[in-house]
Amino acid sequence: MTTQDEQAALALLDTPDCALFLDFDGTLVDIAPRPDEVVVTPELLAALGALQGRLAGRLAIVSGRPIAELDRMLAPLVLPAAGVHGMERRGADGVLRQLPAPDFTEVRTQAHALAARHPGLWVEEKHGALALHYRQAPELQALCVEAMEAAVRTSLGLLLMEGKMIVEIKAAGVSKGTAIRDFLTEAPFIGFRPLFIGDDTTDEAGFDHVERVGGIGLKVGPGSTVASSRIASSQAVRELLARAAVTSTIGKDPA
Repeated sequence: MTTQDEQAALALLDTPDCALFLDFDGTLVDIAPRPDEVVVTPELLAALGALQGRLAGRLAIVSGRPIAELDRMLAPLVLPAAGVHGMERRGADGVLRQLPAPDFTEVRTQAHALAARHPGLWVEEKHGALALHYRQAPELQALCVEAMEAAVRTSLGLLLMEGKMIVEIKAAGVSKGTAIRDFLTEAPFIGFRPLFIGDDTTDEAGFDHVERVGGIGLKVGPGSTVASSRIASSQAVRELLARAAVTSTIGKDPA
């Protein structure tokens, strides 16, 4: 059963005014114990490819993952994308732009030391970000947050964010909101109304921006949010995109 919020998202997708921005983990795919274990279905790839065509290229992935990982997961599609929460971004022109990364020395040292003492933890390093995962040791959440907060306090230009079973440290002043903002200044996105779908705290900056410029933020799952709309699950997102890919009139030749 389609909810009122989903109907609003479908209605925007079926106008000539829409620019679509999508988070990846927890939004397009179900969250897995490790990032390399997520499943991207052929049906999802087909829906994304169809919508990319229907929207004349106005579809971008906005993720905490590096763009290279997104490309591997979504092959053979090569979509406009923002990776590492906006630290790297590839527009429709295909040019990859990377912002300079701040110094992660103290954060890296503390994260690896903590993971060495607790086998259930593992560290993921990216350009301009570091993530400490505790999905396999959820009882260590408080310890992870405390240790990373202490490391961030002695570092310049860093921001700590808590996500789903993860503590992530990234460059301050860069976010999914700034990434979407920058996309909206470029062709083919400029002048179009954004729809951003995401599920986690790192997506809130994206919701905030699209709502402020008259778009729609669609929050996946429970939890407080600045998004004006909500959808139940990543499965519901996949069904929504598949429906939009089939029913949208955008890009179709008139009968």
